[in-house]
Amino acid sequence: MAEKKKKLLQGNEACAEGALYAGCRFYAGYPITPSTEVAEMLSVRLPKVGGKFIQMEDEIASIAAAIGGSIAGLKSLTATSGPGFSLKQEGIGFACMAEIPCVIVNVMRGGPSTGFPTGPSQSDVMQAKWGTHGDHPAVTLTPSTVQEILSETVRAFNLAERYRTPVAVLYDEIVGHMREPVVIPDPGELEVVDREGPTCSPEEYLPYDDRYDVPPFAPFKGEYRFHITGLNHKTDGFPTNDPAIIDWGNRKIVDKIEKNRESICENEAVYLDDASIGVFSYGSIGRSARYAVNEVRERGVKAGLLRPLTIWPFPDGAVSEMAENVKAIIVPEMNLGQMIHEVKRVVHGRCEVVGINRVDGEPIHPQQIIDIIERYS
Repeated sequence: MAEKKKKLLQGNEACAEGALYAGCRFYAGYPITPSTEVAEMLSVRLPKVGGKFIQMEDEIASIAAAIGGSIAGLKSLTATSGPGFSLKQEGIGFACMAEIPCVIVNVMRGGPSTGFPTGPSQSDVMQAKWGTHGDHPAVTLTPSTVQEILSETVRAFNLAERYRTPVAVLYDEIVGHMREPVVIPDPGELEVVDREGPTCSPEEYLPYDDRYDVPPFAPFKGEYRFHITGLNHKTDGFPTNDPAIIDWGNRKIVDKIEKNRESICENEAVYLDDASIGVFSYGSIGRSARYAVNEVRERGVKAGLLRPLTIWPFPDGAVSEMAENVKAIIVPEMNLGQMIHEVKRVVHGRCEVVGINRVDGEPIHPQQIIDIIERYS
């Protein structure tokens, strides 16, 4: 068997590689530290595979253009950081309501406002869930390594296409600018999902057909022409004031995600089978947590790690199972406490939940986690 092709890639470069592998053929974005390399790489690579790259005038226009590219039938991506993610929220809400698949990469940095552009943070995780108004679905992936950035970007496109919804890929400046050897998957090695198109005639086509949990999605070109709006709408896409239809539509866009939690959520479990102390950690700090758990294991401390690759929907089942077996769960994160509240919600008092928080632009070091593990061991 031939040796796998390897490249030394930066995290943001791996994101671009993953997008191309998934079949992304449209990118619209605006430069912003620390995500700009995603745009730089795709500006060169996309035209070579028949794709389109456009630098927009701002982040609001970027998400609007990405949505338009998807409506036209192309897998579409935009990448940004915290301030730009804030500006994209209205467009993300539109994509949720109109059921438009697209992928939004947010390489997190310090905030609020312009904050610390070259420093890492994990303070956008709640924004990824609640950033836009109204009840809406949220799917967010949190890779920890450069290799995972590639594979999770592919998975983000698959989820977006399968469920007709925007999907966020959330990582921070550390792993975005880190360089690691990455195995480039062969064509067909990773699953690539394409949206389901209609089999009916254009005259019969309903863009929000209520016979499907996720209706087929025709490209808005050629013979298939239909109405798209951010208003509550009927199955034909035109606005409605009917309370029953409004209720159905709002529940439908959320339920298609909630009903498929098991196929959307992915986690890594390390030494949880016999753990008496648990660590819940995501993104780049998941690397510190893994090192800490391995270190204390060598000292005879039974610690284990739950590292979610999907942060939204939140992995309630995995956290609940961990809470049944440990006396404390430690939650290190580069913010003043965000995911810890979700952990506490699921744990519901069955064990102690302890936060480790850092917001000075530096990562949480393994020793900080080791110190807390040993305090509770």
